[in-house]
Amino acid sequence: MGVQREATLSRMSEEEINIGDYVLLHIGFIMNKIDEAEALDSLAIYREIIDAMNEEDRLEVLLESGECPNGGA
Repeated sequence: MGVQREATLSRMSEEEINIGDYVLLHIGFIMNKIDEAEALDSLAIYREIIDAMNEEDRLEVLLESGECPNGGA
């Protein structure tokens, strides 16, 4: 959804992660690889939540997303 973050693979098992894979990211740590269907379902639900917010709440979430201690653009 346009937010970029740096993340570490240090908490991952020996499973190989490749560019284009979907992963579960929590506070800067990649926790595990997830399949495309699960990732797309999660993104759709997140989009529904954002779309249901009023403009003020939506702006607050966007501003907070830029304050993640793990970096981002």
